[in-house]
Amino acid sequence: MEIDLRPIIDEIASQADDFLDDVRDRAQARAGISELLTMDYADLTPAQRTKVVDGVMAALENEDFFGAEFVGDPFSEDADADDE
Repeated sequence: MEIDLRPIIDEIASQADDFLDDVRDRAQARAGISELLTMDYADLTPAQRTKVVDGVMAALENEDFFGAEFVGDPFSEDADADDE
């Protein structure tokens, strides 16, 4: 029987601000999530842990937890500037 991991993913993602307070590096965040799983969800299989970590990381990425990264060409002129 396959366990529904979504509630675990949602719970951990909602707590991320607390236990990943000073972490902005993705590798450190993955390690912190894995550590939390080891302490609080020891009965999960390695495959389930991987799914939870990936799910939490995806949720954090969607929330811009790690900050927005620059996208685009810094040397291109803004199209709106020509309209003024």
